[in-house]
Amino acid sequence: MNLKRTFGAILTVLGIIGIIMGAYAFMNGGKVAGLGTNQITALVPFIVGMIFFFSGISLIKHTGDRA
Repeated sequence: MNLKRTFGAILTVLGIIGIIMGAYAFMNGGKVAGLGTNQITALVPFIVGMIFFFSGISLIKHTGDRA
């Protein structure tokens, strides 16, 4: 397993966490861990999570294997 695939896996996991956290904050009206925001700012972790997720998947998918 090379460095690009490892970094892609890390980005994918961080993206999944960001998507779950953003969706949870949006459904709770923007309240996460006692911090209150509105629903629009609760979408920021969701958007960042989507960017991380798709860039991680892209790194894993497009990195070639070398022996």
